[in-house]
Amino acid sequence: MNTFGLHTFAIAPVWDLARIEPQMDRLKELGIGLMEIPLLRPEEIDTKRTRGFANHYGVELIPSLGLPRALDVVERPDEALDFLQPAFKVCNEVGAEALGGVTYGTIGKTTGRAPTQREIDGMCRFLERAAKSAKSRSLKLGIEPCNRYETHLINRGIDAVRIIERVGADNIFIHLDTYHMHIEEESFAAGFEAAAPYLGYVHVSEANRGVPGRGMLNWAACMKAIADICYQGAITLESMNHVDVDIAGGLAVWRPVAEDPRDVIEVGLPFLREEARKAGLTLG
Repeated sequence: MNTFGLHTFAIAPVWDLARIEPQMDRLKELGIGLMEIPLLRPEEIDTKRTRGFANHYGVELIPSLGLPRALDVVERPDEALDFLQPAFKVCNEVGAEALGGVTYGTIGKTTGRAPTQREIDGMCRFLERAAKSAKSRSLKLGIEPCNRYETHLINRGIDAVRIIERVGADNIFIHLDTYHMHIEEESFAAGFEAAAPYLGYVHVSEANRGVPGRGMLNWAACMKAIADICYQGAITLESMNHVDVDIAGGLAVWRPVAEDPRDVIEVGLPFLREEARKAGLTLG
């Protein structure tokens, strides 16, 4: 069985328990066993209340982030590492085992060209230090390949594999996202197979980031590809229903992704469970 997760953005633009808790009974009915916390500003998370929430509802937690635009892991790696320390602290305090997302760069920040060798070298040095710091806190560190419009650094599963193998840290994993894969990979089968040795987390997101099943993404091929590699980790719906202003520009989200935001949960979650079932996966 794969743990079925939901990213906070389906409900609120930030980790807002006042908006999330009233929906938890329904989410549990729909099989949700994990909630993803966006750590745009780690200091805003009430970790004690959040851990109590997770214990009460019996859900796992995984925080994720993208580095702020002002940071540069190549030119000023110390500043980026300093930003990660409060994020790692939040992970520990809420009982999470990992930090995922674009931990190697900034969402929406590109140079308009392929990464230079200097950028790759600098990113790898940064990830080596970040992974070491995460390991000192008994945490794993995810790296999420993103499409070419959001980053020029890591776009495909195979790109992430090469970075992980060069860095050599045993606590770095790949965090794939079907929205980005739909743009960058030759096929879902090829992308998941390439990433399989290091795959630790999966975002399932429609091609327009809206309601799963109402876009152009080939869900049958997606779920089959996940099943074919015998992936046992979390599968989390990420829909950009509500997006914080600090990240909306980088994601190029400026209009609603669903005509009725409730459909992301009420239509999207059952749809994903059924598509998974047909591929031989069980989400719950």
